[in-house]
Amino acid sequence: MTVRRRAAVCAAAGGASLALTFSLGVPASAHGSMTDPVSRVAACYAEGVESPRSAACKAAVAASGKQAFYDWNAVNIANAAGKSKQIIPDGKLCSAANDKYRGLDLPRADWPSTKMSGGSHTFRYKGTAPHKGSFELYITKASYDPAKPLKWSDLEAQPFVKVADPKMENGDYVFQGSVPARSGRHLIYSIWQRSDSPEAFYTCSDVVFGKDGKAGGSTAPAPAASAPTEKKIADGAAKSSVQHQGHGTQTGSGASAAPKTAGAAAGPEVNGGDGTTGKAPDTELAETGGNSSTPYIAIAGAAVLSIGATAVITAGRRRARAAGR
Repeated sequence: MTVRRRAAVCAAAGGASLALTFSLGVPASAHGSMTDPVSRVAACYAEGVESPRSAACKAAVAASGKQAFYDWNAVNIANAAGKSKQIIPDGKLCSAANDKYRGLDLPRADWPSTKMSGGSHTFRYKGTAPHKGSFELYITKASYDPAKPLKWSDLEAQPFVKVADPKMENGDYVFQGSVPARSGRHLIYSIWQRSDSPEAFYTCSDVVFGKDGKAGGSTAPAPAASAPTEKKIADGAAKSSVQHQGHGTQTGSGASAAPKTAGAAAGPEVNGGDGTTGKAPDTELAETGGNSSTPYIAIAGAAVLSIGATAVITAGRRRARAAGR
């Protein structure tokens, strides 16, 4: 083997090795969080990661570190595949058993909350990288104690809302649901399970029922939760380690005219839209057709193509030299 040929082969192998090594660090590609009612992670991000206002968010940032809240839209499990209840242990529902977000699991009765009432409610979920999938919303039982770690048994067994592919408005998934009657402080737990991937996302939203806004038996009003504004999201993007791999908000024709309703067991309300007809959403959902390993396959494939291209170039040079003799 000539020096040139050895150099070409080494270069191709080195490029493949580099591409394959890079693929190991590729992050997930779909993200979002509940903004009405506001999730814990979104509320703390909105308060300001560097100096949160509420005692609960200060404690959460101290427990998890600042990066978890700059990455507010990535509380996920890459390979949940519809098995959330089996793979997330009690006490770790809000973090989805991800130690990075452990501060979200702190049991306390002073989390920033959203005022809530029983009956019809319009839910909003910020989809910073939209994908097809279904949402399930669970509410805590009347016996819920916010001062104790959240367990699956604290939630009603069936979701009170279950909807697939809801419409999007200004970057938010929007869908209706009928909220069960409650009093005092409670929690709404959401699971967003993608249908184009095994990946799922999770949120805990603290809510308070009642005109006085009191947190459970407390004599003080519960801190009010606010969702992050578009400016806040944009301002913090540079400090986020979350990447979307091109799956941002997409516009254009071909969007589904209405969300599809997913089947639910007897008991919970099944509602797939906002009650309007004839208007298509202004944003279509991204369909990758892949799964959590798709980016790795793509990059590995690029490495193979790189090797092939190098081989072709090398062969061409050999033919040129032979022709010139």
